[in-house]
Amino acid sequence: MATSISKAATANRPAKLTRSEKNDDVKRRLFEAAAKMVGRHGYADASVARITDAAGVAQGTFYNHFENRQELLDQLLPVIGQQMVAFIRMRIDKADSEFGKEVTRFRAFFDFLKETPEFLRILNEAEVFASAGYQRHLDNISTAYVRLLKQARGPGRVGDYSDEELEVIVHVLMGARGYLSRRYAYGEDGLQAVPEHVFSAYEKLISAGLFDKAKPGG
Repeated sequence: MATSISKAATANRPAKLTRSEKNDDVKRRLFEAAAKMVGRHGYADASVARITDAAGVAQGTFYNHFENRQELLDQLLPVIGQQMVAFIRMRIDKADSEFGKEVTRFRAFFDFLKETPEFLRILNEAEVFASAGYQRHLDNISTAYVRLLKQARGPGRVGDYSDEELEVIVHVLMGARGYLSRRYAYGEDGLQAVPEHVFSAYEKLISAGLFDKAKPGG
């Protein structure tokens, strides 16, 4: 009986993490802690001491993974940006048209902000405090976005835009997210619900455009 209990206990015992898995876990905790600290205190005051304390690791361990604080900060936004892309991609799979996919991308962006409220501060301050990471993030997002729209070109889908024009469109859409999130997603007390008219306005704009073209002879 004792033997069977012992075997059962052994079977239920979590497997020991490998050295590589331990390192990955520590690095993940450092990124999560850095995101929280930058979101709370800003880049300037997100010290190594604060980050490691929030992550529950020794300061010496920090330098096993990053040469210095700046290296972590330059990686922070691109890492969270890829998490955002993965989050949005899961939602897009349910859309049944290219228009539906873009509407879903837009709404999913604001859903991501609900789950990661520190993202906007990380993004907004990165241009000054983590410029390398900021540029890498913009390149990552815009390149992937342009690629999606190129693949979607065709009658009844994405309009007849050149590759260069699609890049412009992508930056317009990315800019819309940034400014609209500042205006509607955050209030004096922090994160707030985005009004439905923000989504309806965006949907009308991308489906029909802002201005009607003048008719010949009109």
